[in-house]
Amino acid sequence: MSRLGEKAAWRQLYPFASRELVIDGLRCHYVDEGCGRPLLLVHGNPTWSFYWRSLLNGLSDAHRLVAPDQIGCGLSEKPSRSRYPYTLRRRINDLCRLIERLDLRSITLVAHDWGGAVGMGAAVEMPERFERFVLMNTAAFPAPHCPWRIRVCRAPLLGPLAVQGLNLFARAALVMATARQAGLPPEVRDGLLAPYDSWRHRAAIYHFVRDIPLSPRHESYATLARIASRLGRFENHPFCFFWGMRDWCFTPWFLDQWLARFPRAEVHRFADAGHYVLEDAADRIIPAMRNFLQAERPAAATTPAKPAASGP
Repeated sequence: MSRLGEKAAWRQLYPFASRELVIDGLRCHYVDEGCGRPLLLVHGNPTWSFYWRSLLNGLSDAHRLVAPDQIGCGLSEKPSRSRYPYTLRRRINDLCRLIERLDLRSITLVAHDWGGAVGMGAAVEMPERFERFVLMNTAAFPAPHCPWRIRVCRAPLLGPLAVQGLNLFARAALVMATARQAGLPPEVRDGLLAPYDSWRHRAAIYHFVRDIPLSPRHESYATLARIASRLGRFENHPFCFFWGMRDWCFTPWFLDQWLARFPRAEVHRFADAGHYVLEDAADRIIPAMRNFLQAERPAAATTPAKPAASGP
């Protein structure tokens, strides 16, 4: 078990017991708090299970919350590219393995950033295990544009130097991903950065960025397109969206794309929140999520899944 930052101030915000399982020879760290129907919390880049601390504290009285650190992230093992491919397909496989090993059923997926693609990827692989979906500033379908700030970080020479060498991607997110005028508190900043303390430990951040499929030629494009083409099988499942409207990356355009697919979804828009919507609006998200999770599931959502749709 990791003892990273054992006496650091951020650890007081993250007092959860560490658990691990081995997936294809690599240690996967996760947090497992509370009991009841499970909430599977899937983070994106460059966050880790620390990002979910407000939900782990606020909902574990009524639900079981399982928050894995994706391989290369957080307190999980951080292998080199030669040992781990860092692709969307592999991350989906890892999550499916965790679901099977923990025998999670009646899952509510809670996902943020690229955790949406990974989480929905697992859902389309094992739809019988998923019941509800709570999504925050995320996507699970190809997008026509990519912000220049992301494109710069993908550059072959500049990208590794900036992202792995100077940690600019994670450090910039501390400012650019929040709408707080005063910025994030020091202990929160430290917690978000703590696992990414060296070039080697920041490999996943860079490869997450490199794995964004911007054209059909990219190796992960077909995986993402396949997920998008199968989202329709969940049209009768309850969906809830919490969206920071000041997100320059997963902009309101992405929310509109989700709502075109799931027009009956519950939606909470936060005009004063950015990409790290939980950092900006946790006090409003937690009670709204509790209400959503306690609501009776519509009878239609219990019917067998429909065949996959032919397109996104």
